[in-house]
Amino acid sequence: MENSFLPDNVEHSVSNITKIKKIAFCAIGLIVLILLFYFFFLSSPRNFPAGTMVEIEPGMTLRGVSLKLKNEHIIRSRIAFEAFVIIFGGEKRIVSANYYFKNKLSVYKVVRRIARGEHEMAPISVTIPEGFDVNQIGDVFVGELANFNKSKFLLEAEKLEGYLFPDTYFFSTTDNEENVIKSMSKNFEKKIAPFLPEIISSGKNEKDIIVMASIIEREANGDADRDIISGILWKRISINMPLQVDAAMETYEKRGLPENPIANPGLLSIKASIHPQSSPYLYYLHGKNGNIHYAKSFSEHIKNKLKYLGN
Repeated sequence: MENSFLPDNVEHSVSNITKIKKIAFCAIGLIVLILLFYFFFLSSPRNFPAGTMVEIEPGMTLRGVSLKLKNEHIIRSRIAFEAFVIIFGGEKRIVSANYYFKNKLSVYKVVRRIARGEHEMAPISVTIPEGFDVNQIGDVFVGELANFNKSKFLLEAEKLEGYLFPDTYFFSTTDNEENVIKSMSKNFEKKIAPFLPEIISSGKNEKDIIVMASIIEREANGDADRDIISGILWKRISINMPLQVDAAMETYEKRGLPENPIANPGLLSIKASIHPQSSPYLYYLHGKNGNIHYAKSFSEHIKNKLKYLGN
């Protein structure tokens, strides 16, 4: 009778082959799972919009950000994105900004950039000189920001004349008139805050100080003239004399300050408005060479006009 049992060495070989197959299947299964996990959770979407910009707005929640990135095809999985953000330190690590995605990125790299605020857009430096009015400011930004709409800017900015602080600003290439107004008005609030106690002590309100500062900015020829001109103009108001300044022609017909600022003053003019310098002068004029000449009386002022203006 033929022996139906395999020899021990053959049986052992079959057992080893079975184990190897199981290990191989497990390894292949693990690799497949890893690939599927990477594809569905970590890799960038096939239709990733390379060369696009996505705005993460201030105050957005983690779920709001993940939903936006999912809808914009920046990430495949909201779960993976939110998990990495939490690992990085939670929602506090989300930095609001305009993010430019030049190339496809994995979800991990997307999270890392947003957590570090790496928007990868070179900022545009824009300098607004002291004494510029909103129309002049609009002209500057038209030449610097492609998305800046001057007409829309003026609709809002005209109400903020005097309260858009002249300074050097840095904007992204995608910023528009709303970003400009927000940055400049916020900067004004920051700059004026330390002077509020001094304004209160001066006995004048903030608006009057800014209106006068805007006139001083246009009338003064240098830092030394600001304080003296401030003293002269406030003196004219105190004696009910028209301001009669060329920078604001309405002041020749109407006594007191103009209703609103005529431009956007810098800190030195604001300081001069708060702290006018007392002097014996009541008149001044700008000579042909740009220098300012002071006079105590109207007759002396006429002599200065003949001397320095020739009329």
